[in-house]
Amino acid sequence: MSDQDPILQMRGIHKRFPGVKALSNVDFRLFPGEVHALMGENGAGKSTLIKVLTGVYSIDEGTVDMEGKPISVTSPQESQAAGISTVYQEVNLCPNLTVAENIFIGREPRKFGRILWKEMNRNAAVLLKERLNLDIDVTQPLHYYSVAIQQLVAIARALNISAKVLILDEPTSSLDRNEVQQLFGIMRKLKSDGLAILFVTHFLDQVYESSDRITILRNGEFVGEYKVNELSRIDLVLKMIGKELNLLEELPQLSQEYKDSSGEVLLTASGLGRKGSIEPFDLTLHKGEVVGLAGLLGSGRTEVARLFFGADKPDQGGITSPGIEGGIHSPRDAIKRKIAFCSENRKAEGIIDDLTVRENIILALQASRGWFRTISRKRQDELADEYIQLMNINPPNPEHLIKNLSGGNQQKVLLARWLLTEPRLLILDEPTRGIDVGAKAEIQKLVLSLSRQGMSFLFISSELEEVLRVSDRIAVLRDRNMVKEISGEEMNPHEIMQAIAGG
Repeated sequence: MSDQDPILQMRGIHKRFPGVKALSNVDFRLFPGEVHALMGENGAGKSTLIKVLTGVYSIDEGTVDMEGKPISVTSPQESQAAGISTVYQEVNLCPNLTVAENIFIGREPRKFGRILWKEMNRNAAVLLKERLNLDIDVTQPLHYYSVAIQQLVAIARALNISAKVLILDEPTSSLDRNEVQQLFGIMRKLKSDGLAILFVTHFLDQVYESSDRITILRNGEFVGEYKVNELSRIDLVLKMIGKELNLLEELPQLSQEYKDSSGEVLLTASGLGRKGSIEPFDLTLHKGEVVGLAGLLGSGRTEVARLFFGADKPDQGGITSPGIEGGIHSPRDAIKRKIAFCSENRKAEGIIDDLTVRENIILALQASRGWFRTISRKRQDELADEYIQLMNINPPNPEHLIKNLSGGNQQKVLLARWLLTEPRLLILDEPTRGIDVGAKAEIQKLVLSLSRQGMSFLFISSELEEVLRVSDRIAVLRDRNMVKEISGEEMNPHEIMQAIAGG
């Protein structure tokens, strides 16, 4: 890592959207020949900062200097002309074109207007070999190769346009271990060549393996810049979530007395995993138990939930249930086995915007019955009125369009939808995100009340306090691995934070 002047320096960056301060007085600097990790939880401002740097968003206040000189980044073209290039998580190349065409698209070598195909292919092969140690057939279509190779092609394209700063935005999220190591080898080589690399990832182990320096953002604000070898993992996690362990230790408990988890087994996951999603894990769920999933964003919590509901298909292991034959291969299988799932993305995967509260509430029950056994309008009205009252949904009008309700009330409608199916297991993924404190407390109390009546829960929340308040047992995830199961006296913030931080 270089001790010379930064190649890139951002000072006092502000970015506002209607009603939202996305970035507030954020500083960031990047040195030649270093890998600099940008860290922060969901909503911290990482994506906004990158979009400001790449000219997707304009800056409201602040300055950007490149090699000590102020630059304007009001468009992606200006950013690229200044030597800043980005490789996104979803490779934005053309899979139907060849590798060479993707590298040189828009800049093909020409003579008298005609593309010099042999020269382009030769130049592409040399670039990949010399800069990235990659020896492949550049005349093959891009889709012929793995996602890892496609990302390296995207990096080659960035290098070919004379990038001085390379932004890698979640480049490892779709890669297996060997592919990650291959990418890290490339990053080390580029770093030794003097390239400055901005690395965005959720994986703590990868940060400590590949990075020299870390900048942490929280709620759109600059928390600090640290050398990796001077910041412990647990301090990194605490700075990201904005808590101190001594404050978490004083957490009041909502949960009932600790339940013995040796009761009736509901479901057992054995060696359950999915390549590029979650490493194989074992987890047993018992009747009437609330099992919390704790971990940072990207740790694999949602991936576990989707496997239990059959929304994703595992390629390893399986799920069994005593007395029930067959596994869970689809959401339909899950619903038949009385498993319900409230997704974290209620806008895209939960509510149906243009339907009423009543129609949204009865949706899952109707689907479980089949569309040829329709629920009568009279019965729909009765059920909607019953659950509007039970869940305290406001306004209490079943014919109100759900899109006109507050976030908290939309979440209550989704809970009502699944409670109507009388599930044995209810999977709740971030059920209280973005809702007010009152609605959050109501949902937490409902979970505890229903668990006392025998309903089981898989409960996911980014808020450690919330997981501790409602859970009887907690499974901790880190970097797509289920690393520890915590229960009884071990269920305290210190134990959980140590497991999340690892190392």
